[in-house]
Amino acid sequence: MKTLFKIIGVILLLCIALIVAAPFLIPTDAIFNKVSEQVEQTTGRTLTIKGDKTLSVFPALKLELNDVHFANMKSGSRADMASMQQLAVHIPWLSLLDGEFKLDKFVINEPDILLETDKNGKANWQLFDAVAEQPKEQTGSAEAIKLPENFDIELGEVAIYGGTFTYFDGKTGVKQQISDLELAILLPSLRKTLEVKGAITYMQERFELDVKLDTPAKAIEGTTFNIQQSLDSRLVDLTFEGTIAKQGQDIKGQLALSGDSVKNIAKWQGVELNAKDNAFNAFSVNGKMHLAGEQFKLEELIATLDALQIKGKSELNLGKRLAVMANIDLGMLDLNPYLPEAVAKKEQPTTDETKPAEPIVWDDTKIDLSALNTLDANVVIRSSGLKANDIKLGANQFTVALKNSVAKLSLDNFAAYEGTGKGAININAQQIPYKITTNFDLAGIDAQPLLTDAAGFDKLMGNGSLNWNLTTNGQSQKEFVNALNGELGFEFANGAVQGANIAEMIRKGKELLKGNVGAVSEGLDTGFDKSQQTDFSALTGSFKFTNGVGHNNDLSLISPLIRISGEGDVDLPNTIINYRLVTGIVGSIEGQGTTDDSTGFKIPLRIKGPFHDVGIKLDFGNALKEEAKEKLKEKAKDKLKDKLKGLFG
Repeated sequence: MKTLFKIIGVILLLCIALIVAAPFLIPTDAIFNKVSEQVEQTTGRTLTIKGDKTLSVFPALKLELNDVHFANMKSGSRADMASMQQLAVHIPWLSLLDGEFKLDKFVINEPDILLETDKNGKANWQLFDAVAEQPKEQTGSAEAIKLPENFDIELGEVAIYGGTFTYFDGKTGVKQQISDLELAILLPSLRKTLEVKGAITYMQERFELDVKLDTPAKAIEGTTFNIQQSLDSRLVDLTFEGTIAKQGQDIKGQLALSGDSVKNIAKWQGVELNAKDNAFNAFSVNGKMHLAGEQFKLEELIATLDALQIKGKSELNLGKRLAVMANIDLGMLDLNPYLPEAVAKKEQPTTDETKPAEPIVWDDTKIDLSALNTLDANVVIRSSGLKANDIKLGANQFTVALKNSVAKLSLDNFAAYEGTGKGAININAQQIPYKITTNFDLAGIDAQPLLTDAAGFDKLMGNGSLNWNLTTNGQSQKEFVNALNGELGFEFANGAVQGANIAEMIRKGKELLKGNVGAVSEGLDTGFDKSQQTDFSALTGSFKFTNGVGHNNDLSLISPLIRISGEGDVDLPNTIINYRLVTGIVGSIEGQGTTDDSTGFKIPLRIKGPFHDVGIKLDFGNALKEEAKEKLKEKAKDKLKDKLKGLFG
């Protein structure tokens, strides 16, 4: 028995001695040379070890290589496709005995990996050209390759810790980089599913990912393969399930994207969104996508942002000049949460009504429209309604067409302010000064909310039509106002002009001219008084604008008790109005329908002053002349009657 124990002990000592001595007895350089030779034969690239090489045999055969460099393709942007501080290779013993190249596990520390395409589109991850069966006919530098049926690589598990991963597009010069890699890659065979799990850091944000790719051999050969991808982070969650073909040049599948805060994503990208609490929060995008070369299509799109929902489809041309085509339904579009506080309506504190109004000053800040030259577009947008401050629109549709810095916004269907309309705005930004033309026809419109929302003018009430054909040029609001030319016409019914009761002023003026001063309890020179208004049954007129000054000579206001005609100028550049109305009190209460055109007593009314402090007063000089004429007429009539009595009496 003692002899047996001695024999076993000797055997154990020999085994231990063999394990200890094996690293010194096994030719490490020979093994590495074999591995390097195999790599070069299968990939056509050299594998270089600039650091130490160590080999351990227990508990498994393990080769550690330090300062490893793997060559890039000849047309690459740098010498190495990959380099790493350390590469630990776990090699099955049997693979050395039967000559088959197999690995149990790869452990990579601090790699610097570059995936790139050259200026001709050839990818540096096409590693197996040397063993590939090239097709007989080739049509380009990035042709697909065919792996021999008996060729395979079994890496088992590849673990990557630290380092960077860079993608560079040699055609466009676009570069993207991720860092702090912590990945586990399972590759049992080139013809079995490849799975990648782990985490990466991109722009200082951590992303968890899980990617499954069926048969990597298909990806290498450039044939169509399936892919499932999920990405989770603090900012966004993304899933994609589809197919990839032509070495990444043809991608299609179902895309889903969602997140809790657009604000946080914008901040991550260096943009601070000074938005309200209920704006730019949760979002989602779902749709079918197809990227083929430089064409990107998105169909069956459903996108949400806060309470908004968008449906439609789009197509982008990602070539040298971006082109966008889209057909989008915005549903009920409430823009109030997204408007700045300075624009969105908010509750105003009680103010001192005696404080004088501020004069209007046109902004002279230069407007930069060079962005219109960055892309071409043809976008059709529909919505069932729109809210923006006090603006409330019904169903509408408009088209945005942009080509070579010339933009056209067409209002194809418009329902708002109780009316309908259509029109277009054209902006030519090909050169400075910019040129703008606009023409609109609106019918059945409620004037007061429209003019209040569009121009801040709330003094006209009534329903009717409004049309204009205007042109301007410049580079600032002030220049656009100064260069305004064209025509504007209007026709309203059953409304009122707010700010003065002209009929009451005429009555007071008539009493004053008769000498009845006591009948006039208030002065005749008055400013704008919102509590007063002049009712009308019809109001028509037109303006012709020349260099920002609108001239009118055909104003007509008809009401049951008064008739008003007028002419004058509205000077937009200087924000001054100078207008003369001729008013007359109707002798009959029949009003608009009467056949009696007599207006009885007439008196001119002068409306004059800056926009913020318009004055309204009776023009006594002309009024006295008119009164004197009437008295002369009455005297002439009396004398004529006396003479007729003398002749026939």
